Amino acid sequence: MPTQTAIYTWLPVNRSGGPLAARAIDGASERKPLAQTIRVMGMIMSFRRNAEMFGESEPADFVYKVVSGSVRTSKILSDGRRQIGGFYLPGDICGFECADEHSWSAEAITDAKVLVIKRNALTTLADRDAAVGRELFALTASELRHVQERVLLLIKSAQERVASFLLEMADRGLAGNVIELPMSRQDIAD
Repeated sequence: MPTQTAIYTWLPVNRSGGPLAARAIDGASERKPLAQTIRVMGMIMSFRRNAEMFGESEPADFVYKVVSGSVRTSKILSDGRRQIGGFYLPGDICGFECADEHSWSAEAITDAKVLVIKRNALTTLADRDAAVGRELFALTASELRHVQERVLLLIKSAQERVASFLLEMADRGLAGNVIELPMSRQDIAD
């Protein structure tokens, strides 16, 4: 069964067609309007290591916020090689597309819990709440910035690409002298 179908059959809906309120995730530190609102808009789903969350060309009806674990987006190229689009850690949102279909697929790198939110509910909320709309715009701008930084990797040496990756992961991780890399060396290479 495709992942999207599994989500549709798993997500309960209320009489107005929206998802029922889910258990609140640990969000005491989340103070932004979007973070506070989506906790009750979606449902927590668990994905085992290497399980697909959504596939390339599937309808982009949902947005996914990583609660725990880690997720990668990838695409299989015409020559069979795999290209990694990005790595998503707790607090990151993936699957927010401009088009009606996903341009990448997403799999859990480790066992992961993900908050699944209906895309149309999120965009409707952004239409009604300017603060949420600004946060979604900032999220989109951040994704664009990451893509632009990845394009710059094309002109760097292999050592510079590895150093850039490690610096990015250090910036995204907890403070300290240890960088946690939940992905495999092959994921990093791809």
